[in-house]
Amino acid sequence: MEQTQLLAKVIIRAKLTVKTGLHIGVSNDYAPIGAVDHVFIRDPLTKQPVIPGSSVKGKMRTLLAKTRNGIGIGMSPDSDEEVVLRLFGSAKQGNILFSRLQFSDSFVSQNSVEQFFGLDTDTYLGEVKFENSINRATGIANPRQIERVPAGMQFDFQLVYNLESNEDFEEDMTVLQDGFRLLQLDYLGGHGSRGYGRVAFSDFYVKKIDVRTGKVELDKELAERFGRGCL
Repeated sequence: MEQTQLLAKVIIRAKLTVKTGLHIGVSNDYAPIGAVDHVFIRDPLTKQPVIPGSSVKGKMRTLLAKTRNGIGIGMSPDSDEEVVLRLFGSAKQGNILFSRLQFSDSFVSQNSVEQFFGLDTDTYLGEVKFENSINRATGIANPRQIERVPAGMQFDFQLVYNLESNEDFEEDMTVLQDGFRLLQLDYLGGHGSRGYGRVAFSDFYVKKIDVRTGKVELDKELAERFGRGCL
């Protein structure tokens, strides 16, 4: 297992705006008649929608692997390009790499809570999309209801980058910037081929914390760089 020294924590914050209805959740197999079949994930405390950090991390890694590996995503994440491995981690036997990126769950911003609370939404801070799947052989429709995070809702996004090598920093940030750009060209959650889950990042804020001294430095140049790379 490769051992590295932690030099600093780089905290990256941004606004994540939902551009088209977003669904991250599971099917409700025991929903009563007339209830929503597919609900989205909610914070158990506030009952507000939440975007899991694992969803953003997994999608960003997959998109970077598809564009950088040369052979696509491959049979295993352990075959990803070296820079992708050190950013997202690897459990390959004999060469374990801890992820340099730590994604947090994203919660609805206070402004969005206030904005959408006063609207006539189908569920608390959510909308319900009615859809039909048609059996090609019989022509019979199978209706379903999918709960979505409405377009326009904003989330407070944050990830932490472990700075372990000054020599790698520039390349790591360039690849991470590509990850944000690619994610905006794709989608989060399910049903993306039908237009769900388009998102946008804005208002980046970056600060670096020296783990030995506790000194905090704002990195406005890096924040502007991330912003320029976004749509």
